[in-house]
Amino acid sequence: MKKRKNWMRVTAIMLLLAGALLVVWPGQGLHIKIDVLKIDWKGPDFKIKQGLDLQGGTHIVYSADLSDIEDDKKSDAMESLRSVIENRINAFGVAEPIIQTSKLGSEDRLTVELPGVSNVQEAMDLIGKTAELEFKEENLDNPQGAPQGVGLTGKDLEKAAIVDDQTKPNNYNISLKFKSDGQKKFEKVTERNVGKPIYIFLDGEVISAPKVNEKISGNAVITGDFNIKDAKKLVNQLNSGALPVSIKVIEQRTVGATLGQEDMKKSLFAGILGLIMVTLFMALYYRLPGIVADITLILYTIFVLAIFKMFGVTLTLAGVAAFILSIGMAVDANVLIFERMKEELHTGKSLPSALETGFKRAWTSIRDSNSASIITATVLFSFGSGVIKGFAVVLIIGVLVSMFTAVFVTRTFMRVIVRRKFLSSPKLYLGAKKEGKK
Repeated sequence: MKKRKNWMRVTAIMLLLAGALLVVWPGQGLHIKIDVLKIDWKGPDFKIKQGLDLQGGTHIVYSADLSDIEDDKKSDAMESLRSVIENRINAFGVAEPIIQTSKLGSEDRLTVELPGVSNVQEAMDLIGKTAELEFKEENLDNPQGAPQGVGLTGKDLEKAAIVDDQTKPNNYNISLKFKSDGQKKFEKVTERNVGKPIYIFLDGEVISAPKVNEKISGNAVITGDFNIKDAKKLVNQLNSGALPVSIKVIEQRTVGATLGQEDMKKSLFAGILGLIMVTLFMALYYRLPGIVADITLILYTIFVLAIFKMFGVTLTLAGVAAFILSIGMAVDANVLIFERMKEELHTGKSLPSALETGFKRAWTSIRDSNSASIITATVLFSFGSGVIKGFAVVLIIGVLVSMFTAVFVTRTFMRVIVRRKFLSSPKLYLGAKKEGKK
């Protein structure tokens, strides 16, 4: 039964490896075409996203002025600001922008990274505008024409908020609370547009077009099939017009693509050289278990790269450093296991027994050391920004995958190997020392 389970685990690992290779392998993705069955399926083409320091671009840091905003609304105001700027940058056509909010002391900051953007001034002009929220109605003189303004803007809106839909579970509505002058304007607009939509524009783009069911005196509620994600997005967009935040540039720098690629080449060379040295050390010092660890290390690398591509991890130079660091940590777990295994062999235990005991006794050390690394990386991610967050994400992924490969993959392969008679010589595990001798 144990033998069967081991081979089932090996099969599962091989299937997982095959899937990872399909993701990692360079090209245009998997393409299956069978004319007889009229099948023409093309899988997704996964690519590793490169950060600003690798492909070049612009890095801008803004300081946000929240002095006129109440303390309990500052977090929402920053999120609204981030959402608006993200929409503008997406409309600008920038691929894979990074927009993050942070706080340094009492100063609220917004960091924007625009990979591949060379026209810095145009990007800054696009980002630097104050959000413009407008309410418009159908053109009464020309129904087919563009909606026309009604004098109702974001300055008239006090607050938008999410409210539960009492008629449908897990459904949400958006309440609009207008200022006194805004209520009067909104009442007139709704009175002449019953049965027609009111268009809500943000920076010239329609973000919602609710239909007016009746004349509304006071506040309003936008109903619809909103889930919590869509409702929160619309509320942030509405509040961005109601709570405009002024920003100023405090740091701006441009990274050349040539410099980034040169650094990438050096990092890759260092990583490959380190990988070769580690694999040689493991094979020479630990013999057969070391070779198994080297094979597992190759699988580890493939698995991590597949995760980077599938989940869109943005790789920076700091991320490359974290990846290389996690390779060493993956080997470290195997070193603990093999040293424990050698200790058990010195006591006279059989290879299978020494293997199981070695893994069991090394597990607590592996668990604790990797848990400490994950906690540290989580703290970096929570309080860091930019490349620090990227470093933390890559490190967390690397540590988790290393635990899987060291404890599950290596253990599975070793269980199969130690039961082969031609691979049961103590020299393959202890060098010149004989099994059972201290």
